[in-house]
Amino acid sequence: MIKRILILDKDHPYIIYKLRKEGFICDENYFDPVEKIKKIISLYDGIILRSRLKINKNLLKAAKQLKFIARIGSGIENIDKDYAYKKRIMLISTPEGNKDAVAEHAIAMLLSIMNHLFISHQEIRKGKWNRETNRGREIKGKTIGIIGYGNTGKAFAKKLSGFEATILCYDILPQVGDVYAQQVDMKTIFMKSDIISLHVPYTQKTKGMINKDFIKNFSKPFYFINTSRGGCILTDHLVQALKNGKIYGACLDVIEYERCSFENFFHHGKLPKNFFYLIHSKKVILTPHIAGWTKESKYKMAQIIVKKILSI
Repeated sequence: MIKRILILDKDHPYIIYKLRKEGFICDENYFDPVEKIKKIISLYDGIILRSRLKINKNLLKAAKQLKFIARIGSGIENIDKDYAYKKRIMLISTPEGNKDAVAEHAIAMLLSIMNHLFISHQEIRKGKWNRETNRGREIKGKTIGIIGYGNTGKAFAKKLSGFEATILCYDILPQVGDVYAQQVDMKTIFMKSDIISLHVPYTQKTKGMINKDFIKNFSKPFYFINTSRGGCILTDHLVQALKNGKIYGACLDVIEYERCSFENFFHHGKLPKNFFYLIHSKKVILTPHIAGWTKESKYKMAQIIVKKILSI
């Protein structure tokens, strides 16, 4: 029976309120490093976290009675999945909780970069009225390729359905296409896409998947959106494609240089020069990993995580 839960990241108060109401002991520990957590982890039946710590093999070895690890969010790359499964520890995440937030954010970034919204706004603030150089492009009539057709990919396609574009999807799983996107092979994605949106988990197979060899397969220049994980892209290759025009523009909510924990990103040593290209290029829009970070999604993910814990 699950009695005691360790909460490692501060999140929506609903989680602790609801679990305590259901009779669980919830201990909050938002600051101790993994070495200190290791000393007390044997006391707990469950862990709830976001991204503050990596749940590695050494920590899991000390977790003698752990029954579940609940990650508030979509990815579980900060958990040693193989060892957790070996120990029969259930892994829980909430990808359905922020899918709409991610989809809306991706569309907002795409509209902004295709229509030069941010650039023209900044120019007007400087007293510049440049109409012709800020002439935009429409989504209507374009072909959009969605790579990864799970929760967020499907939400993105659904919200795009009113734009009168052709929407294609690729996924390693068969028969996941629906009324909003036609499932095709990667060859078709490469040949037809004007816009690419990435919605894949971070795994050994997706690490660095967007590289120069991947990019050169496209038959025409395209816009690129990434709201999944920064490690799926080799930034040097992306920058090269932006410079030579193979990629018209990039909308990046995540970047390769992020750590496991995203806070204090600018305070961990020397940043690569291509990061500064991303910051200063008019072909790039950056946001600080907030695509799924809305007030609504925070509450929805809290509700979902509690529901899944109670169902164990």
